[in-house]
Amino acid sequence: MSTSLLFKSIINHVINTGNTTRCSVRARNRGGQFRGWSNYLRAMATSGKDVDACNCSERTEKGFVTIENMNPCIKRMEYAVRGPLVIRASEIEKELQEGAKKPFTEVIKANIGDCHAMGQKPIAFIRQVLALVSYPALLHDPRFPADAKTRAKDILAGCRGGSVGSYTDSPGIEIIRRHVAQYIERRDGIGSNWENIILSAGASDAIKSVMKLLVNEVNGKKSGVMVPIPQYPLYSATLAEFNMHQIGYYLDESRGWGMDIAELQRAINEAKKHCIPRAIVVINPGNPTGQVLSRTNIEEIIKFAQKEELFIFADEVYQDNVYDPKSKFHSFKKVLVEMGEPYNKMELASFMSCSKGYMGECGLRGGYTEVVNLEPDVKAMLFKSISAMLCPTVLGQSVMDVVVNPPMPGEPSYEQYVNEKKAVLNSLAERAKMVAETFNSIEGVSCNEVQGAMYAFPKLDIPRKAIEKAESLGQCADVFYAFQLLENTGICIVPGSGFGQKAGTFHFRTTILPQPDKLKIMLNKFKEFHLKFLAEYK
Repeated sequence: MSTSLLFKSIINHVINTGNTTRCSVRARNRGGQFRGWSNYLRAMATSGKDVDACNCSERTEKGFVTIENMNPCIKRMEYAVRGPLVIRASEIEKELQEGAKKPFTEVIKANIGDCHAMGQKPIAFIRQVLALVSYPALLHDPRFPADAKTRAKDILAGCRGGSVGSYTDSPGIEIIRRHVAQYIERRDGIGSNWENIILSAGASDAIKSVMKLLVNEVNGKKSGVMVPIPQYPLYSATLAEFNMHQIGYYLDESRGWGMDIAELQRAINEAKKHCIPRAIVVINPGNPTGQVLSRTNIEEIIKFAQKEELFIFADEVYQDNVYDPKSKFHSFKKVLVEMGEPYNKMELASFMSCSKGYMGECGLRGGYTEVVNLEPDVKAMLFKSISAMLCPTVLGQSVMDVVVNPPMPGEPSYEQYVNEKKAVLNSLAERAKMVAETFNSIEGVSCNEVQGAMYAFPKLDIPRKAIEKAESLGQCADVFYAFQLLENTGICIVPGSGFGQKAGTFHFRTTILPQPDKLKIMLNKFKEFHLKFLAEYK
């Protein structure tokens, strides 16, 4: 909606209802274009003035908060997954809805791992339990299976007043935390203390909560955190927001995006000149690269972290998404404990989410972290910090409970649950293979095998003329390429520069989430565009 149309709608709303509260949100959402609008709207609505004659919608005065005096850390933040390309993609969707003629009929948002938005069907058992906890009267409905009702009753028994609309303890509902600990024990064969489990609104909130513990400046040096390059932009954005130093270490594309200890050492040695390294982030399976770390590689990382006294952030939200039959997921906690002393005394936080895997429940925001070997005083400070946010969404906690406490053999929902889970993961494995094979068949594109997770990170050989054209527009070459792809095909990807890449190389991230038929269409469109792009700029 244009500013003038928005302004008219606000006036009409006030005339009809006398209510300016909702309007204030709408005005603020337009970047503070209206100053003193609340009193002005009342005057306009009661004076009978012609709205079309008004020219007061343009802001002429500075606000108390300006771009000059606002938090500089927020200005430094960047989150490429929802950046300018995605904004333009949403604009194009609206243009298509309004009848605009394009060389395509829909936008394919391959920029983000939003499973259900790309056509993945929800797991029935998860939604059954959610329905039951949301509307307990359904517990008497014979259409719902007994095992779903049992889980719903357990969750509701942990809620104050028997309602998911009530606040829970800040770390989450106790019975769900216990179920998470039991899940970890089954996965690893190693004990887990439920009091070390913190439920969260997705893994992102948990990662930020733990990262806050490390914000500290000593002798003029910031805390530094090692993150892989390419990396998931949550980490670079969080470090910028917290005014911490990012220590990038490059993954080796020539070795399937493997991790090289010599590169870790190079990165930390250089960083010590500028900051105090405090932690290392490892994403396994990898985002955006799709690699799965071997146990040997994990052991090497743990030894390095122990030598350098680094806290380990184990981002393991894709632990169910392993497609390569030669690869296997190994949790950092399991490896760390089995290595024995001194490694089993190291501090670690591992993260899981209901947004990925076979569940894909992104919008419900469920996740957990297990913190290991934290000093009691530090753990108490962590719990104090999260208490300021009251509690994570209870529906998200409920989804997490079903993920870690699924139907077991002999229960009525077991067979359907297992079949649905296998169908999702098998289809993702087929799509992972299709994506890598297609990209590797195209001139000027190369792509490592997608061993796991939900993404591919192909390399582009962009012609010199295209690079020069991008530079003339003030854009990185991969950004220019991505915008051209979007405007000509409707395919929205994320440029590699948003994740980090070695100088002189160009990549992009795409999800493998479009359903198979649509994915084939997307890949064919990409190939057609890419060959035309090469021909134009060679």
